[in-house]
Amino acid sequence: MTEEIRAAVAAERRDQAELLSGLTREQWDAPSLCEGWRVREVVAHTTLPFHSSRGRVLREMIRSAGRFNHASNRMARQDAGRLSAEDLVGTLKANVDNPWTPPGGGLVGALSHDVIHGLDITVALGLGREVPHDRLRFVLDGMTARSVKYFGADLRGKRLEATDLDWSFGAGEPVRRPAQELLLLVCGRRI
Repeated sequence: MTEEIRAAVAAERRDQAELLSGLTREQWDAPSLCEGWRVREVVAHTTLPFHSSRGRVLREMIRSAGRFNHASNRMARQDAGRLSAEDLVGTLKANVDNPWTPPGGGLVGALSHDVIHGLDITVALGLGREVPHDRLRFVLDGMTARSVKYFGADLRGKRLEATDLDWSFGAGEPVRRPAQELLLLVCGRRI
């Protein structure tokens, strides 16, 4: 299973690097689904582990009183301002097989990070990209009540049911949509 997830992470990064290579300047500066972030801030964030030292991340965490989202937001804005689109794509291409995983998230966490933020870009830009179901399956199967709480999604009284994949989550009134749309709902994104 581990090798399958590693392969899915690498494939997702390759697909995203190819897609990002074809974006226009206007698309790089367009808003994403991540509130307050343009596409370039999202890519700066997803590539952060590949172009930032642990020391920098630690300093920013201390500066943010341990609030990762606050530190991450500041670093994404800084990096989006200093790195070109070509630099960001080059960093992603050079790290397709990088073994980075988010703290406590493991390989599924790394895949989730890449898939979710990829959707933040492609859905916002209206590109119609569909994440392959094998990747979505790993991400969705890794979702927990704790994940939903982290993202701040209010799914009380709702049962999410994918229309294109055998997957459901929660209990209550059914909400039926394609799997990647449900993933965005779990992550608190407005579609």
